[in-house]
Amino acid sequence: MTNVFDVLKERGFIKQATHEDEIRELLGKKKVAFYIGFDPTADSLHIGHFLQVIAMSHLQRAGHKPIFLIGGGTAMIGDPSGKTDMRKMLTPEEINRNGEGFLQQTKGLLDFNEGKGILANNADWLMKLEYIPFLREVGKHFSVNRMLTAECYKNRMEKGLSFLEFNYMIMQAYDFLELYRRHGCRLQLGGDDQWSNIIAGADLIRRIEGESAYGMTFTLLTTSEGKKMGKTESGAIWLDPEKTAPFEFYQYWRNVDDKDVENCLSLLTFLPMEEVRRLGSLEGAEINRAKEVLAFEVTKLAHGEIEAEKAEEAAKALFGKASMGGSVPTTEVTKKELIEMDILALLVTTELASSRGEGRRLVQQGGVSINDEKITDFNFNITESLFLDGSLMIRKGKKVYHQVRLV
Repeated sequence: MTNVFDVLKERGFIKQATHEDEIRELLGKKKVAFYIGFDPTADSLHIGHFLQVIAMSHLQRAGHKPIFLIGGGTAMIGDPSGKTDMRKMLTPEEINRNGEGFLQQTKGLLDFNEGKGILANNADWLMKLEYIPFLREVGKHFSVNRMLTAECYKNRMEKGLSFLEFNYMIMQAYDFLELYRRHGCRLQLGGDDQWSNIIAGADLIRRIEGESAYGMTFTLLTTSEGKKMGKTESGAIWLDPEKTAPFEFYQYWRNVDDKDVENCLSLLTFLPMEEVRRLGSLEGAEINRAKEVLAFEVTKLAHGEIEAEKAEEAAKALFGKASMGGSVPTTEVTKKELIEMDILALLVTTELASSRGEGRRLVQQGGVSINDEKITDFNFNITESLFLDGSLMIRKGKKVYHQVRLV
């Protein structure tokens, strides 16, 4: 039987591990409770979290028990990792609402029924801590000198690290200890920016309980040039369909660079590695088929098969291969409105530009196309002849599409 550690290794998930051989042995011989913490500081998970949820799903499919930890308590403090400024303070109500949204977005990938997984919230223990007893039991095990060498604090030292945030590592380490005591959790996973916090927790369990605990981090989702993926001109790629529409989500993966297809298929889908390598090796026009598979598979996991099919149909319609689906953002205009409509007015009407001035800049930069033809004239008139079967497609940049229907 294949060890899930080898699966994660082959697919490129693992970046760092505290004790690689011991973790592999642990995952190979018994059912292991493991956890990842998600601080609900935003109202949706993003594509970076999605990679971690996929990894959790691999482990659960291999028979291990995921603990999905909502950081209701740690979100009250804010993780300084990767941040140059202190995070905005959220109210308990905002944190709870965000946490509920996170759980909804993992439904298709993780199963918490019949004891197969555990949902936890660190507010349940962190909010009840008494300061002096906590300092005596836990605080004494932390060296300030060693903490200040951690990567998560280094970036903040120049601008000033608040005492509030300085506590974050101790809070996360305590989470690991608490989950060990409550659920026998021996393994914490997370993004590579969490390495310092993870090893602090494993060390705390060893010091207080005298038991072995382990940590493992995942590679960040990056392009072949090393740039972080999951960002567009309009911002992050979110899992909430209200923040990133399924069609826009699909199009993001449909348009990744040829060199990134195999890596994305490996990390973000469950396709067998043999198929991943076959698709990744396609060249020329054929690589587009691999991108379509990638876009469909990732959208299916994030938004369900129906939304993935809608997005696929809409994408094909952009290239004249199918009837237009309902997934592309659409604006209706009347023939009367069309009489005085130029390209700048159309950009404002479809909300692809906030003003004629912004629309002018978009056209000037070569960022506007109609029916795949680039528009270079500010005074270009929108006429009825541009509408094919009653609709035209306007594109902003490379990836933002909008359908206009004539009524």
